[in-house]
Amino acid sequence: MKSLKTLVSLTALTVCMGAASMANAYSISPVSTSFTAPGTISVKSPSSYQATVNCGATFTGNVDATGVAKITGVAITGGGLCGLPKITGLPWTLTATAPAAGSVANVGYTIAGSILYPASNCGPSTIAVGYSGGVLTASNQALAGSCTVVSLSVTPSPALTIVP
Repeated sequence: MKSLKTLVSLTALTVCMGAASMANAYSISPVSTSFTAPGTISVKSPSSYQATVNCGATFTGNVDATGVAKITGVAITGGGLCGLPKITGLPWTLTATAPAAGSVANVGYTIAGSILYPASNCGPSTIAVGYSGGVLTASNQALAGSCTVVSLSVTPSPALTIVP
């Protein structure tokens, strides 16, 4: 009988914890809207011989009805290696995980090798991002393929909000 009471108690605790974690879920607002997020990105890869490459970046996408953002386009600008990446894994999924944080899944890009530099096959990987003051940021996030997002700073328009 004591085992049955313990089992019922543990089951009730599990159900309550599951409900509490659902209550703490975060989403992105405004829902059902498109956004553009221009800014900068710095990366390291085998193609740059692990030197940091600084580029312009513009992300485009939308927030679906459930509050999850899908990044459907990425344009990288600038000279040198900035003009070479082929973005992979789109759409990238931006999910809020805390009041000022989230993750972006499926991040990846490739650069075809040449006589001057080796090829890079970066990602797909999930990176952690922060969101504060209307700016989405990332710092020192590793991607598969010996690549790193050294820094990212983009400002979505319209401004996005993380809501509980």
